[in-house]
Amino acid sequence: MDYGFTLGDWVVYTMWGVFGFMILDFVFAFARSFWSGSFDTTFLGYLKDIVFYVVPLNFILSMTSIDPTHYTLIVLYFLGGASVIVKYVVDIVRRFQSLAS
Repeated sequence: MDYGFTLGDWVVYTMWGVFGFMILDFVFAFARSFWSGSFDTTFLGYLKDIVFYVVPLNFILSMTSIDPTHYTLIVLYFLGGASVIVKYVVDIVRRFQSLAS
């Protein structure tokens, strides 16, 4: 398998990052609720996150063929993907901070 650094590869890596941090946040939230002995259904909010974060990113990506500049929507996609990753990193850090206190 050839891993490269083309624009198409970075699009895939961005989506991997979004899903990776989404899964990490889910695992930490699920482990915390499991060890506390209360099964909380607030982790079902990840379905909402997929609709609000991942589907728009895929929609932006599907619109790139009609973009006359060929880069405007790609830049918007990367900015959106990076902001979703930052959101989940902040959520994970907050979970660790609330766990420590």
